[in-house]
Amino acid sequence: MLCHPQDRKALLQIKKDLNNPYLLISWNPKEQADCCDWNNLDCDEKTHRVINVRVLTDDVSAQIPPSIAQLPYLRSLEFHKLPNLTGPIQPAIAKLTNLKYLFLSWNNLSGPVPDFLGQLKNLELIDLSFNNLYGSIPPSLSQLPNLLSLDISRNKLTGPIPESFGSFKSNPDLRFSHNQLTGTIPKSLAKLKSERIDFSRNKLGGDASVLFGSKKPTQILDLSRNLLSFDLSKVQFATTLIWLDLNHNKIYGSIPEQLTAVDFLQSFNVSYNMLCGKIPASERLKRFDEYSYLHNKCLCGSPLPSCK
Repeated sequence: MLCHPQDRKALLQIKKDLNNPYLLISWNPKEQADCCDWNNLDCDEKTHRVINVRVLTDDVSAQIPPSIAQLPYLRSLEFHKLPNLTGPIQPAIAKLTNLKYLFLSWNNLSGPVPDFLGQLKNLELIDLSFNNLYGSIPPSLSQLPNLLSLDISRNKLTGPIPESFGSFKSNPDLRFSHNQLTGTIPKSLAKLKSERIDFSRNKLGGDASVLFGSKKPTQILDLSRNLLSFDLSKVQFATTLIWLDLNHNKIYGSIPEQLTAVDFLQSFNVSYNMLCGKIPASERLKRFDEYSYLHNKCLCGSPLPSCK
C-alpha cells in the first residue's frame, strides 16, 4: 500500500467531520485499496503523500473540518459549490504551509478573511468568492510573494483597500467586485502591474487614475458602479486593454484620442458619468454602440448625436 498511513487516517477523519457525504463514498476504511486511488484527491507520484483534496457540488452540511491540518503536504484545497458549508474559514488551514491553491468559492462561509493567509508563503491562488464573508481585507495578504490571483468578490466585505497592496511583488489579478468597500483607491497601487483588476460594484470614491498607465500590462479594468471622480482626459491607457468598464461613476473630462490606439479593445463602457466633448472618431471605437456612452454631461459625436 503506497498511501501514507497518517494521510489515510486524516482522510477518514475529514470524511467523518463532513458527516460522511456520498461524494466521498470511495474513502472506505473497510477496503484495503490504496487511498491514493480514492476519488476527489491526488497523491504525489514520488512521495505518495496526499497533495490535492476536492469536495465539489454536494449537499455537505458541515463546517470546514479542522482535521484538514493533518494533511501537511497538501498543495491544493478545494471546497466548491457547497451551499450548506458554513462557519468561518478554518484556522487549521494556517498549518498547511505547502498550500499553493485555496479554492473556497460558492459556499456559505461567514466571518472575516483570515489574517493567517498572509503566512502561507507558497500561495499562488486564493478564491473566496461567492460567500458571506464580512469585515475588512487583511493587509497581510500583500506579504505573499508568489500570489497570482486574489478573488474575494461577491461577499460582504467593508472598509478600504489596504495601502500595503501596492507592495505586491507578483502583481496578482485582483477581483474585489460586489462588496461594500469604501474609501479611496490607494496611491500605492500605481506600482501594480496586474493584468486584471475588478473593483466594480463597491462604494469606492476619489481618484482611480493610479490604476491606468500606457506601459502597464492591463487587460481587464472594471471600476463600474462606484463613486469614483477623476479627469479621464489625463489618463494613459494600456495598449493591452481588452475590457474597460467605468459606467455609473462621477468621472469627468473627455475621452482621450489615445484610446483609439488600443487595438484589442472588445468591451468599453463609460455611460452614466460626467464626461463632455466629442467622442474620438475611429474605426476601433465605432464598434461600440450608444449604450457605451449614454447619460453623460455633454458627450457628442457618433454614435451619439453630432456636436453642435
